[in-house]
Amino acid sequence: MRLVDTSAWIEWLLGSAVGAKVSAALPERGQWLVPTIVQLELAKWLTREVGEDKADQVIAFTTTCVVAGLDSAIALSAADLCARRKLATADAVVYATALAYGTDLLTCDRHFDGLSKVCFIPKTNG
Repeated sequence: MRLVDTSAWIEWLLGSAVGAKVSAALPERGQWLVPTIVQLELAKWLTREVGEDKADQVIAFTTTCVVAGLDSAIALSAADLCARRKLATADAVVYATALAYGTDLLTCDRHFDGLSKVCFIPKTNG
């Protein structure tokens, strides 16, 4: 299983050069871990960028993956990660979810680079 972060989803959906690298690193659909905070971020971005219909389609797709809700253990772990790793709240929830499920995190966000169990695919300029 692999947690696919919002940044990786966006690059994949855009079909960018970085998205092609993300695509090569994606597991089978049944092995995608999708925290509900990622669903929120995707719905927000997609509605703004491509419209509500496309957002609904992508969120429907996420429900065919393994969806992980925010529970007390993950919330407390995220709070600790905020303090120790200086992660923003949503990022800490994403990383804490990956840790709780014992899986790695596929991301294009630099602030995760260097953390344990992170598959970091950097965004390129140009």
